[in-house]
Amino acid sequence: MDIVLATRNKKKIEEMSRILDGMGINILTMDDFPSCPEVEEDMDTFEGNAVKKALAITKCTNKIAVADDSGLEVYALKGDPGVMSARYAGENANDVANIEKLLSEMKDIPEEQRGARFVCCIALAYPNGKVETFFGFAEGRIGREPRGRMGFGYDPVFYPTGYNETFAEMLPEEKDALSHRGKALERFKEYIKTHYSEYKEI
Repeated sequence: MDIVLATRNKKKIEEMSRILDGMGINILTMDDFPSCPEVEEDMDTFEGNAVKKALAITKCTNKIAVADDSGLEVYALKGDPGVMSARYAGENANDVANIEKLLSEMKDIPEEQRGARFVCCIALAYPNGKVETFFGFAEGRIGREPRGRMGFGYDPVFYPTGYNETFAEMLPEEKDALSHRGKALERFKEYIKTHYSEYKEI
């Protein structure tokens, strides 16, 4: 069974491939389909962006496509950076710049008000236009300085609830069990298990 991951983010591909290992899935990526377009993430919700990407890539490849959109919502910042998480410090911003801006915006926010959550929406699109979505959430808090070298994005400043280590300090399998993407992918895996015959027919 072929599934195309609608991303070129190497870390994201590695994380999703690791969690889906053993499912009998042949994972393809955008690198396998260089003629497919870059899909602009211009919707105002994680679900909207994920569905838009998945539909565009299944149309281009004529294969089942899986796309995700995820980001960080900080309660004291009224949900920012939200869908702008990857571009928080500008269109061409990298992880370091985004974290620096976030910490600057939160420099005067006390510890008890630094709650945040990671959100992930995974969209599964069939070539016939059918779409399913799966959500995952990871509650936690934002630290005051980056810690750890694992993971990507805001992982170095995110402490999941009940832990004194950031996502970036955890081993991959530890993070997978707690992360928003890991939880969304688990729901996706359960769906595949119960609809496997549908996949084989497409």
